[in-house]
Amino acid sequence: MMLLGQEGAMFGGLGGGVIMIIYIVLIFGFVYFASIRPQKKEQKRVGAMLANMEIGDSVLTTSGFYGVLIDISDDTVIVEFGNNKNCRVPMQKAAIAQVEKVGE
Repeated sequence: MMLLGQEGAMFGGLGGGVIMIIYIVLIFGFVYFASIRPQKKEQKRVGAMLANMEIGDSVLTTSGFYGVLIDISDDTVIVEFGNNKNCRVPMQKAAIAQVEKVGE
């Protein structure tokens, strides 16, 4: 009779370990779907937005200024701000927060 009690305790302890592993896996799964996956999705969206920029597009910079793209190179752009044609500022593509196409 004592052996049956010991076996039950042994399996009960093992079941608790399995449940703990399942909880840990569920927590990591939740963290992945709650934070890592949306961040990767946003990075893809921003990368596509920056890759599809064209000269003449209206842009919003991360500092809150609206301007028009005048020139685009590999990692920099030249943005013209306001109606003053002398206000052209070179900046990195990473400083572009939003792009609005000319025809839209």
